[in-house]
Amino acid sequence: MPPTPSRRGLFLILAALAGLALVAGGLVLWRWGAETPVAEAKALVVHGMAVIGNAGPWAFFTGMALLPAVGAPLLAFALPAGPAFSERLGLGGVLAAYGAAIAVNLILTYWIGRWALRPWITRLVARFGYQIPQFDHDEQLEITLLLRITPGPPFFVQSYLLGLGNVAFFTYLWVSWTIAMAYGVGFVVFGDAIIHGKAGAAATGVSVFIAAMIITHLVRKHLGRTRGPEPH
Repeated sequence: MPPTPSRRGLFLILAALAGLALVAGGLVLWRWGAETPVAEAKALVVHGMAVIGNAGPWAFFTGMALLPAVGAPLLAFALPAGPAFSERLGLGGVLAAYGAAIAVNLILTYWIGRWALRPWITRLVARFGYQIPQFDHDEQLEITLLLRITPGPPFFVQSYLLGLGNVAFFTYLWVSWTIAMAYGVGFVVFGDAIIHGKAGAAATGVSVFIAAMIITHLVRKHLGRTRGPEPH
């Protein structure tokens, strides 16, 4: 039986409490854990951050702009961004660079979906007797929101689908960027806080991520109520 809205709300609250408890436990182990495997894991992570930092912010954020377009997870860039570059750029500078990389990635994946791959995908879909759906102008905002906040295809696949569906570029960009940054800020702040042992900042990062989850849940619930039940 699917959970009721009240049960889903309770689940989000419990997930938030569990997340904060995990953060607290992780910080205790990270900051004061002297025995293996904690010490070995900490040394390995610190070494990895040093390697990333030595590559430089230009290489890192350029990779972040390009590699997720072919499937690399954004989380792999969000968590180490702060620890590797916050001392050099400041946390605000890291978030600005993160946001710029997200914007470049969104522009690239939109171009790939709408123009670069479109002829090939159109022929492939037509071979199976289908057509690529084209979204009506008055539905594009809602469809973009639903696709971005509903679990399912990876982020880059969502971008391709929105480009293929001829969603207006400005609608696609601001909705996608806002949602990606809402989660990204939480992960960047959390990653930086964990490495530097900042309990308050780590809790803030988790809180931002949980707030994004709750807002996503509420928006999805509102859109589902607005659209009404699917016809049988």
